[in-house]
Amino acid sequence: MTNLLVAIKNIIENPVNELVEYYKGTNRANNMGDALEKYVKDAFCGIDNTLSDIERDKQYSQYFSYLGNTNNPPDLILKNGDAVEVKKNESLNSAIALNSSYPKSKLCADDSRITVDCKNCEDEPWAEKDIIYVIGYNPKNTKQLKSICFVYGDCYAARKEVYAQFADKISQGIQEIEGIELVATNELAKVKKVDPLGITDLRVRGMWHIDSPMKVFKDIFAINNLAEFSLNAILLDEKYNLFPESDRLFLEQIGVVKDIEIKSPNNPAKLLKAKLISYEK
Repeated sequence: MTNLLVAIKNIIENPVNELVEYYKGTNRANNMGDALEKYVKDAFCGIDNTLSDIERDKQYSQYFSYLGNTNNPPDLILKNGDAVEVKKNESLNSAIALNSSYPKSKLCADDSRITVDCKNCEDEPWAEKDIIYVIGYNPKNTKQLKSICFVYGDCYAARKEVYAQFADKISQGIQEIEGIELVATNELAKVKKVDPLGITDLRVRGMWHIDSPMKVFKDIFAINNLAEFSLNAILLDEKYNLFPESDRLFLEQIGVVKDIEIKSPNNPAKLLKAKLISYEK
């Protein structure tokens, strides 16, 4: 079993910055995005770059119940644990592109955008999973991982109904257009035979963006531009207290855990008790 605190411990003990160079020669790290995702997987597994890809895959199968693809969230699911979505950013303040998938406070099994294999990845059926957004900050034109942050969806995104209502209204509005031929789709809409010859289709897709956690929590995160590397994580107290005591004690003893309060994504007037885990090299 693994969890967020295990991954943070492993990164603190092995904070690799030049990720593309670190994974040079392996089959699946041809760019910074690939290398970042691989580094996150390795952090959760507690493995380093001395393993071959074959041995690494064996480790992945022990720790993960699902490994995703670029078209369907999430990027991975910890076995009997949380979902993880990894994103790379070249600027601290740039928005995070989520493409056709709106921000998630939780990963729900009834989400039409996740695959059947994802829904059936565990031995027992699951309805909802906590989701961790992992954002790696890689300054433009460099191969350096300058900063990484982990934020649970329920600290960052509103309930799914907030986003779904907009997508539903757009889809409904398109359906009310007279004289069009619609087909079933996971996108906002797909219209067939738009032109008189009936040879043109229209796909209507949502392209969702969300402000980077490094911007949203800029008054909370410790990001020192002079530091070689920084790590920040935010999670609610009740989630933190569910982790094994040994994992919590390690981070508390090295002094990287702090009590904070954050605005509720569903009601900014309400403050939620949370933990900030912050480390700099």
